[in-house]
Amino acid sequence: MHLFVIISVLLVLGFPFIMTEVVESFSTCSNFFFEDQPPDIKDVLKDSTSQDNNHYKLICQKYDNKYRFATLYDTTKKIPIFSAYKYTGHYNKTAHIPWMMEPQLEPLDGTMSVPGAKQAIDKDYWDQGIADELERGHLFPNGHAADLTNAESTYTLTNTVPQKKSFNGGSWRDMEQNVREFMHSNCRDKNNADKILAYVLTGAVPGNRLLNKRVNIPSHMWTVFCCFNTNTKAWQSKAHWAENKSEKKPNPIITEKTLKQLEDFLWDKYKQSSLFSEDCYNYFTQMKSFSPEDLPRWLLSK
Repeated sequence: MHLFVIISVLLVLGFPFIMTEVVESFSTCSNFFFEDQPPDIKDVLKDSTSQDNNHYKLICQKYDNKYRFATLYDTTKKIPIFSAYKYTGHYNKTAHIPWMMEPQLEPLDGTMSVPGAKQAIDKDYWDQGIADELERGHLFPNGHAADLTNAESTYTLTNTVPQKKSFNGGSWRDMEQNVREFMHSNCRDKNNADKILAYVLTGAVPGNRLLNKRVNIPSHMWTVFCCFNTNTKAWQSKAHWAENKSEKKPNPIITEKTLKQLEDFLWDKYKQSSLFSEDCYNYFTQMKSFSPEDLPRWLLSK
């Protein structure tokens, strides 16, 4: 009854909703993570479980009766920390549906409350102050979706952060397209060379500014994928990150980085630990000799 009341209120106020699942553990949708292992983040996420369930929510993004991707959501900053998805091909058109929100992040005690107490809402992006240069930026981009239904599932505000328009539509989009082309050409299911498959994590580093005095504006965006490269017959990862700031033409180029470099960058920001399991760490599997400088900082800290 309480859920019905909340959803009814949202509909009246014009907020479409997505019937996802806020879960106790990512084991519910672990298939979106490489080797079923979500990242470890100090004081945030460990062994697939939130370390502070009032602050960090685990969302198995379910759309049209099927899990589509997974999101770790910060209800205080009202932005996702990351979204995890599998790249299996891409849909050549753009989905056009209203932006959705997550009803399970709203209070379910039957009390009246303002929608969006623990998440961003569409109205946050209507502000005519700082919002005139910001837009909703996907973490799981619709351009990486394999079909129309998967593309539609990405249009939930729990999968977006405020991004500078020129950045989101400039260097970040160029990078997403380049990464998509590489994955499409080189990444395959290790057990079935006919199937395209890459595991992707995309996230945001919280900044010091707010959209509409509510929603954190990230200082940086980051993304990394791991896949089995059928040309080299080995697991491979590529990482990128960039500052969330306004750009001018021509679009800057976001330089490709290693998984280790990304992990070191995130370690400096908020002690993020391992992103993928060991198969993707080519410095373990491919280097004949190494020094401590070759290892990620999270590993050296143990």
